[in-house]
Amino acid sequence: MREAPRLRGGVGARLVCLFVGLTVISSGIAALLESRLGLLPWDVLHQGIARQTPLLIGQANIVVAVVMLGVAWLLGQPPGLGTVANAIVIGALVDVFIRIGWVAALADSSLGVRIGLLAFGLVAFAVGSTLYIGSAFGAGPRDSTMLALSRRTGRRIALVRAAIELSALAAGWALGGTVGFGTAVCAILVGPAVEAGFWVAVHLRVAVPPESALAAPPAALGPAD
Repeated sequence: MREAPRLRGGVGARLVCLFVGLTVISSGIAALLESRLGLLPWDVLHQGIARQTPLLIGQANIVVAVVMLGVAWLLGQPPGLGTVANAIVIGALVDVFIRIGWVAALADSSLGVRIGLLAFGLVAFAVGSTLYIGSAFGAGPRDSTMLALSRRTGRRIALVRAAIELSALAAGWALGGTVGFGTAVCAILVGPAVEAGFWVAVHLRVAVPPESALAAPPAALGPAD
């Protein structure tokens, strides 16, 4: 699959899916953080930048997001509501989740529980990405770059996403970011997981395949953003 499917329904339903998807992604990121098995590749980069500059890790996140947004725009993927919401909502909700007492306590759980958190984080990331990208309000800065590169190169989304994640991981590690077992797992599996989420949505008929989405009249899918 080289293009993201589009969720069925009108603007209101897709708007709900956008924010539900961002919330699910946030819960997945919080789970990965509390697993203490390694940072996500992009967070390794953000941490590395923060260690080499006066920026805080959140500020580094914003700087990277702006740069990726610009790259995606140059590649033909303009920003939308989803792009802006991604940059704001996910970071805010992750902070909320990790401040919940029982969520923070998961970090002290057994290795088996923390591996379960790692698995949950990957699944949540895939489901959330399917919902918010499929809502067609514009993908986040990193996902926009993924989709634009997939379209330009003709490569599968899974391969492009894996390449981007591994590049961010390598740069973050070189800058002094923390790398662990979970980081390697996420870098390798996040692309296939997102593509699998797209595949499931299409086969459950909650989303329209990319080819059909392009061919269908606007009235059938709601206005494009």
